[in-house]
Amino acid sequence: MYQYSSTPTPIGTIYVICDANHLVRIEFDKEFLQKDKDADLYKYAPDDPLCELVITQLEEYFAGIRSEFEVPFHLEGTVFQKEVWKALSNIQYGEVKCYQDIAKEINRPLAVRAIGQANRRNPLPIVIPCHRVIGKNKDLVGYAGDKIGMKEELLKLEGVLV
Repeated sequence: MYQYSSTPTPIGTIYVICDANHLVRIEFDKEFLQKDKDADLYKYAPDDPLCELVITQLEEYFAGIRSEFEVPFHLEGTVFQKEVWKALSNIQYGEVKCYQDIAKEINRPLAVRAIGQANRRNPLPIVIPCHRVIGKNKDLVGYAGDKIGMKEELLKLEGVLV
């Protein structure tokens, strides 16, 4: 069983999904309930202590008073994806890196496209800051469709863009 809650933010409503002990996903769209084949496993629980903790930290982030998250989380993914997500976690607040930088850091210089795919599948956006990865030419790439605006807003919040 998963508990979830939501909070309004400057980039739209954010949904946090937790199991009994960990944050497991962050979603930007409530459609996750319709898309997930196990949607009946989700319970709306705004008073869940872990959901409340995550939401408090997200609110602090958007208020500009938090630059790192301190929540227990659990990641499901391939060994490669977890390697990429760990590298993303090392990108500091207010910094950006390009996909090539991440490829070099994980000693896979030819895996730039695969890194992009792992970045896209990041289950914990913002907490694992995939928005801090930009194109080699400093272009804002990597967020599908209208989510590029989210990336721009997050980077403005962190002082990377003006």
